[in-house]
Amino acid sequence: MDYKAVITSDAEEDLDKFISYLLFEKRNPQAAANVLNDFEETKLSLSRSAGSLKLCDNPRLQALGYRKIHFLSHRYFMLYRLNGNTAIVDNIFHELQDYENKII
Repeated sequence: MDYKAVITSDAEEDLDKFISYLLFEKRNPQAAANVLNDFEETKLSLSRSAGSLKLCDNPRLQALGYRKIHFLSHRYFMLYRLNGNTAIVDNIFHELQDYENKII
C-alpha cells in the first residue's frame, strides 16, 4: 500500500534549521545538499513503507500513534503518525536530540 507523505510546517522548520546550520555555521553546502537529497529519498521510502514500521517504544508517543523512520544515510529521523493512507511527518530530529521530551 502506498501512503501520501505530508510534511507539516513544524517538520519543515526542523529541516530548515539543520540545513541552515550546515550552510551557515559549518559552511558546508555539499553536506546540506546531501542531507536534502537523503530527506527526499527517505520521504519516498516513507510513502512506500509507513504502515509497516513499528510504533515508538515510548508509551506516551505510542499512545499518540507515533512511528519513526531514519534517514537512509544520515543521523536524522522523521517522527510521523498515520491518518488513513496519509503519513503525517510532525517533526524531524537528529539522533542525538532528546525528542521524547520535546514531543511530550
